Amino acid sequence: MKYRNRVLGLVSLLIVITYLDRVCISVAGPRIQDSLHLGPAAWGWVSGIFTFAYAAFEIPSGILGDRIGPRRVLTRIVLWWSAFTSITGLVTGYYSLLVTRLLFGVGEAGAFPNASIVVGRWFPVPERGRAFGIICAAAQIGGAISPLLVVPIQIRYGWRASFYLFGVLGVAWSGIWYWWFRDSPQEKHGVSKAELDESPAPVVHAHRMLPWARAVRSGNFWAVMITAFCAIYTYNFFQTWFHTYLVKARGYSEKDLLLSALPFILGACANLAGGLASHLLVRRIGLKWGRCGLGSLGFSVAATCTIAVMFTHSPSVALALLSFIYGGLTLQQPIMFAVCLDVGGPYAGAMVGAMNMFSQLGGFLGSLVFGYLVARTGSYNVGFIPMAALLLLGTWLWLRINPTELLTAATAPAGLEVSLTAD
Repeated sequence: MKYRNRVLGLVSLLIVITYLDRVCISVAGPRIQDSLHLGPAAWGWVSGIFTFAYAAFEIPSGILGDRIGPRRVLTRIVLWWSAFTSITGLVTGYYSLLVTRLLFGVGEAGAFPNASIVVGRWFPVPERGRAFGIICAAAQIGGAISPLLVVPIQIRYGWRASFYLFGVLGVAWSGIWYWWFRDSPQEKHGVSKAELDESPAPVVHAHRMLPWARAVRSGNFWAVMITAFCAIYTYNFFQTWFHTYLVKARGYSEKDLLLSALPFILGACANLAGGLASHLLVRRIGLKWGRCGLGSLGFSVAATCTIAVMFTHSPSVALALLSFIYGGLTLQQPIMFAVCLDVGGPYAGAMVGAMNMFSQLGGFLGSLVFGYLVARTGSYNVGFIPMAALLLLGTWLWLRINPTELLTAATAPAGLEVSLTAD
């Protein structure tokens, strides 16, 4: 087995743990709200404050990974968020929960930017879509497993017990990661010459900053940022409001929440399909449409199902439509990460950090807006209206993105498209 596939396995395990910890609070949400006497607006802030902190520290964590390498940065990130996962189980009121979630977000920021640096340093360009498909599918596996673990634990031991348990997992992973992983194939003993020849060249300018002046003047950069904002505005619903919505708007019981694994299972399949399809299409029709055509397709499916879910009265049909919304978003998810590497070049951490910052600002706004709309109108359906509008905008924006336009060069390097399609 090639060493880069072992690296991919370890990064994928990290993402499983990330989403176990992140989705845990959504599954426990109905019980936490009852236990701490939180209304819809207050829960919107609990959900949003994590996302706000996560967004604020994305770029610094990505830049740090570019400079000192993902080995050390990911070790720090995982230890930090594991501690605050366990501390979540100790909170006694609204404000202590807010502070804990804020610090949780600060610690977890940078996980995906640094995972992207790993992919950028270990995987050749045509294989990156497939690699991100597997990584993003791992996130959905974590989301799918979370209700299957959390619901039985909280029924038997209470909602706090699941947070204590999940905090331990990251500590074990970080020890293995720091001992075994190296920041590039060239540093890892045992990597074959054939694999080294296939691997990207070592990064020699990581101490320099991504050219922000050029980035903020680039329409391509802003198309990526706004598309990510549109995606996570809706995507974040599934990590924050989804389980509360099923219970309070669609009449699901706590035991029925085991069915909430369905969107994440479909999401894992969509991640794998999107990554594999992009891998094949980039080789056949080129980087532009091998990435952007699939991205636009995913958004259009999500937008259509978001509109439909507001008009159905059946709880089971609503769950099916929500699953397809999530599937549409996750189809394009690995492609978005691959585009960031295409555009960012040697500054993958900073580029993914910027993308994640904008996307998480969308998630922060989405959590708050959904909560306030429910509190003001008494209807959970109203919260889907801005989601649908942003998904339609994202469908169009995907077609405006040009993955061959590097921020580190005035134009795409000569022969890039040819070399990818001929591979």
